[in-house]
Amino acid sequence: MTGRLILTGDVNLMNVIDATVPFRRVADALHAADVVFGNLECCLHLPPRRSHATEGFFADPQIGGEALRLCGIHAVGIANNVNYGADNIAASIARLDQVGVLHTGAGGNLAAARKPVIVARNGLRVGAVQRSSVYWPTDHEAHADSPGIAVILGHTAYHVPTSRVAPGVPPPNRPGVPPVIVTWADPHYLREFCDDIASLRLQVDIVVASCHWGLGREPLQYMTEIGRAAIDAGADIVIGHGPHYPLPVELYKGRPIFYGLCNLTFSTGHLGRAHSGWVGMLVELRYDDGAVRSCDFRFVRSNGDNETFLCRIDDEAETLANLGERSKKLGANLRPDGDRVRVTP
Repeated sequence: MTGRLILTGDVNLMNVIDATVPFRRVADALHAADVVFGNLECCLHLPPRRSHATEGFFADPQIGGEALRLCGIHAVGIANNVNYGADNIAASIARLDQVGVLHTGAGGNLAAARKPVIVARNGLRVGAVQRSSVYWPTDHEAHADSPGIAVILGHTAYHVPTSRVAPGVPPPNRPGVPPVIVTWADPHYLREFCDDIASLRLQVDIVVASCHWGLGREPLQYMTEIGRAAIDAGADIVIGHGPHYPLPVELYKGRPIFYGLCNLTFSTGHLGRAHSGWVGMLVELRYDDGAVRSCDFRFVRSNGDNETFLCRIDDEAETLANLGERSKKLGANLRPDGDRVRVTP
């Protein structure tokens, strides 16, 4: 049995007024896959009172739902920092259910938020679980008796160096030397995530671990810890999203960790600010004879009309060179192959 899985970065449909526009130039590529999974970075809900106006992204539920249905996305993760507010989450889930788009990462309680999504199509079974490490401190995390999103708590510490930490960095006897920032994943939350992955491993052909995380252009320690733990627990691939630029790719025990896919479509951000100039990554896994056989990706961008389009590798040479150099340090070689980029050891 063979199959193809496509994985996407952030999908934000806020202020979209025509459901046919955002994906019409990539719809054929998405429909050609057996399964498509992405991160939904908005609520399909227009609340009467914008109590979370500066935190949540609110998309017209009719237009947004129709856009997802038309483009061929089968399932989405909804554990992220803008899927916020019990009523907003519930309304958005109801619209996803109405248009037949499966989901994971949020729900009426913690059990519902942790529940994986399983998509079975053309003989291929793909399962995904999602967590966010970027979320608001009140009324956002799901608990046993309250709605919200599934999370992995990340910790931060500021270490004052006692010696020169790197060439070119002043020694600590100089006033103004910045602290070293240390991050790590909370063991309890990480163990629950790994337990969910291990359970899902027994039910599907391909396991996707999806994480909303990040700050800046490089993976932080807690991200590396989560990504590698997910692979150890049985994930075939880890995808990250949140930062709006591509982050490096790691090969860990022969399996890829995409620390940041950037966007699939994202025209409007917080406070109505336009997003432009981003480049995203559209990942494809090929499954054959009981195992994942290859992993590659294509670059995508958005034009002035908010149409996402597939890029030519020649037009993204600088992006690829920069990403390739950073990924090589993590054991992944990014090799051009036509308009695709192969991920190899």
